[in-house]
Amino acid sequence: MSALKWQGWLVALVFVAGLLVFAPLGLYVWAGGRPAVRPAGAAPDDVRITDCRIDPTSRRVVASVEAVNGFPEPGAYVVTVEFREQLPPARPGSVEALPLPPAARGPQVLAKIPGVRPAAAERAEVVGPVWPPAATPWCGIAAADFAPDPPFARSLGLRPRPRASNAGEAGFSSPSGV
Repeated sequence: MSALKWQGWLVALVFVAGLLVFAPLGLYVWAGGRPAVRPAGAAPDDVRITDCRIDPTSRRVVASVEAVNGFPEPGAYVVTVEFREQLPPARPGSVEALPLPPAARGPQVLAKIPGVRPAAAERAEVVGPVWPPAATPWCGIAAADFAPDPPFARSLGLRPRPRASNAGEAGFSSPSGV
């Protein structure tokens, strides 16, 4: 055999060896990528108001919020709940059927729902403003965001502490000190 034939066989042998080494490595890296992530702004689809009522003793509006985690990792939802007077039903195609401008929005309250596992549902109650006796309240979701738990916290087994309400974070406490 001539030297050119040996060089051809050597090139082919190096090519096959390269495929045997780097193809599995490339497939491993490609398959080990992060799972598909939901697009930003998908959190409002996971949150809903389940109840909107007036507390009879304090006359404050109370909204029950439920978050069902649709993300592939555990995390917390921060929900902005809006309270305003319920409007009479609008006729289809009328001006009243248009969304309200930002100036016409009612009071808003933030709620944090921590430690929501994938496909799990967690609930929280949000206390709104004192409501006039003759008005019917309307509670709605103004905004919702999802923040995944930090990876180091999951690896250490740390979980956020559940909170009974957001009042303790604002510096308010009950008279009994509990």
